Amino acid sequence: MGACARYAALAQANNRERATLLKSVEPQESSATPAGPSRKFSVAPMMDWTDRHCRYFMRRLSRHALLYSEMVTTGALLHGDAERFLRHDDSEQPLALQLGGSDPRALAACAGMAERTGYREVNLNAGCPSDRVQNNMIGACLMAHPQLVAECVKAMRDAVGIDVTVKHRIGINGRESYGELCDFVGQVHEAGCRTFIVHARIAILEGLSPKENREIPPLRHEVAARLKQDFPELEIILNGGIKTLDECAAHLQCFDGVMLGREAYHNPYLLAEVDRRFFACATPPISRAQALAEMRPYVQRHLAEGGAMHHVTRHVLGLAQAFRGARRFRQLLSVDIHKCSDPLALLDQAIALLEGH
Repeated sequence: MGACARYAALAQANNRERATLLKSVEPQESSATPAGPSRKFSVAPMMDWTDRHCRYFMRRLSRHALLYSEMVTTGALLHGDAERFLRHDDSEQPLALQLGGSDPRALAACAGMAERTGYREVNLNAGCPSDRVQNNMIGACLMAHPQLVAECVKAMRDAVGIDVTVKHRIGINGRESYGELCDFVGQVHEAGCRTFIVHARIAILEGLSPKENREIPPLRHEVAARLKQDFPELEIILNGGIKTLDECAAHLQCFDGVMLGREAYHNPYLLAEVDRRFFACATPPISRAQALAEMRPYVQRHLAEGGAMHHVTRHVLGLAQAFRGARRFRQLLSVDIHKCSDPLALLDQAIALLEGH
């Protein structure tokens, strides 16, 4: 029996056993935790990009998209400035924290920190191909160690009541067969994980940069689709190479959710249509100008706390897409702010440039 068939048979047996057990006990007050966030549409965790300022901005555009933090290592939380890494605004919800690590006890402790500070999900990174994280047994190299990932997931699930999910590739060089992918997913599922975010490329761990690993290994959405077919009881979220909401809608015919990365960052205004298209929201999409205007009080608070405006405005430059004044908009918020004594006045100019677009 192949790996997928074996794990599918196990899942069916577990379901039958669970149904028998439920019939044999009297109803009692539920102790179930609240339902986790919807993952129908999410924005990927992206290093150096999806910080709290970026997420606050994206939340102006979509009220329902699930947002992820940058990857935070267990060492940074346990031995660094945890408050800085975990800080977020309540309006960023629904919000998930992505962790990097491979020590079950450390991950369990950090998952507890995430839960206590209000995150709705904790996600384990098993997909980053960077040399820096590989040296610490973080990221895609974990796909070669499914039992260790299963132990990490179990430790986190035992420590928290929020959802524990895993983001991974469809394989790594030297371990890229479909059977090995099923073995990874099957073992991690047995540890209690039911949500897998699948970047539909393999990761090549030697000789390619993280950027090249997002471009050179071919996209294989069909492999992720086969995984969903063979593990129908799991929540499978597709990531990798998705650029438009029409593509999202097409993928949702097969998958439980879609995750956009760089396209959502470089062209953030597409998020303004997400609530209407995927969450049956009747509220008209926010305008570009209104979205930026809603950032003004946030920027003002950040400046009052001693922050710099470019910490925030570097994330909004993608609002300027293909209209007269776009170049001036980007110049105002990326160049002129470094030499201006009244940055809020420049922000007001930028808002005015967006009027009517």
